[in-house]
Amino acid sequence: MSALWSSVVSKVLFPLHERIKGHRSVARRKELETSQWWSCEQVQALQLARLRKFLDHLGRRVPYYREEFTRRGLRTDSVSSMADLANFPLLTKELIREHTARLKAEGAGTLKRYNTGGSSGQPLVFFMGRDRISHDVAAKWRATRWWGVDIGDPEIVVWGSPVELGAQDRLRNLRDWLIRSELLSAFEMSESNLDRFVARIRERCPAMLFGYPSSLSKIADHAARRGLRLDNLGIKVAFVTSERLYEHQRSAIERGFGCRVANGYGGRDAGFIAHECPRGGMHISAEDVIVEIVDPTGRPVAQGVEGEIVVTHLATGDFPFLRYRTGDVAALSAQACACGRGLPLLNEIQGRSTDFVVASDGTLMHGLALIYVVRDLPGVAQFKIVQHSLDHTSVQLVPGPGFDSDLESRIRSGMRERLGAGVAIDVERVESIAAERSGKFRYVVSQLALNHHHELTPGDH
Repeated sequence: MSALWSSVVSKVLFPLHERIKGHRSVARRKELETSQWWSCEQVQALQLARLRKFLDHLGRRVPYYREEFTRRGLRTDSVSSMADLANFPLLTKELIREHTARLKAEGAGTLKRYNTGGSSGQPLVFFMGRDRISHDVAAKWRATRWWGVDIGDPEIVVWGSPVELGAQDRLRNLRDWLIRSELLSAFEMSESNLDRFVARIRERCPAMLFGYPSSLSKIADHAARRGLRLDNLGIKVAFVTSERLYEHQRSAIERGFGCRVANGYGGRDAGFIAHECPRGGMHISAEDVIVEIVDPTGRPVAQGVEGEIVVTHLATGDFPFLRYRTGDVAALSAQACACGRGLPLLNEIQGRSTDFVVASDGTLMHGLALIYVVRDLPGVAQFKIVQHSLDHTSVQLVPGPGFDSDLESRIRSGMRERLGAGVAIDVERVESIAAERSGKFRYVVSQLALNHHHELTPGDH
């Protein structure tokens, strides 16, 4: 009966839902499931053709870009290769805030207002048209089916976005009940709620999980401490996104739930950018999304070289994201995936620029350098590291069983080895550490790295 209902949802109810909302996600998903097997050359040819139409539309119908292209002397009909994309201006959150009205395409019709969670600062307000939504839903749906699950299979979502949590009205509840998707709030990760989450997962026996890696790994670790098994429920896959996936989190989730972890990279603003397939490749949704990796001056770098991720979403004609700076750091892979898909691969996803820290001598390093100092210490239940300046970093600790006050001196010593001998390290014991406003959890926050990053990027405007 369960398989039959999944088929009804996937083939009848969800397509009907999308048709009522004016979305063409079903047709788009079928197109994507064909094009994913094209050669790299075919995918690139499709990208170029769509890019030329996209730029032409922006130059004619979007006031901001019509003026910007004219001011810069850019001709959209001169684009003959993907390399020509680098001639067009970068888009930043600041520019979107400043020119929101002028970024709406003329004649776009009704657009839906969205905003990011603001975990790295002020939330970003932007808009989506039906075409963008259809393409995003289709890309996510395609990736879901790579893992042998589909819309309609029982799912538990551990999420914290105010958008989702604020939309639980009767119609939304009815839709979720029909497609067998249940939402648990990542804002409420107390001991008692973790007990409730574990009990609900054991009762529901979902086919798949979806959520933040920090939240799912925390539930898995909590169940293990309680001596409760979650690895015998038949869960096929845990989809994680919206945070950097650390290897210890992947291990905890796979061990705790007895399933594979499928990483996803993207954002509410930039779209669903890349998804992990069962062979381990992080495939870019290249039919709709062009990914560039740029250096601090905003120029593209070679494959395999790390830099900032810049995204052009080709289905955003109503409110365009052209060469949008994500603030995330990664590299493009020159390798092909063993699965046979011709979609390009993203690798070395290091997280946001604010996940990096700066040593007192100016050396930029990933926050993992500091995370390793604290993570495996006995008696530390939870921690958060905040770099305030070159000479001041603080560490919040939630003590657990076996906590020893001598650990504080070990933490200070380890931090100074990496940041510099003269750096002041404050260690504060707290009862709990709150998640970000979006429900995400961040181990490292560096305001200095954010400033350092933007000082090196004069091409923003």
